[in-house]
Amino acid sequence: MDKQELKLSKRLVSSYKKRLEKEILERSIKLKMPQNKFEEIINNNNELLNLKKALEELETNTQAAN
Repeated sequence: MDKQELKLSKRLVSSYKKRLEKEILERSIKLKMPQNKFEEIINNNNELLNLKKALEELETNTQAAN
């Protein structure tokens, strides 16, 4: 991947991760869940963990490309 593709991938993955976190937050508020519970959900959500790992790998690749 070239630098532009890496930047675009990082931006897209990051954007999706933020939308997913926001959706979890909004649903948790709607369900009147305690804050510590939805934080736990966000911290342990498999999809969010995979996105975080993907962002870390993209960052590593971006640094290697420089």
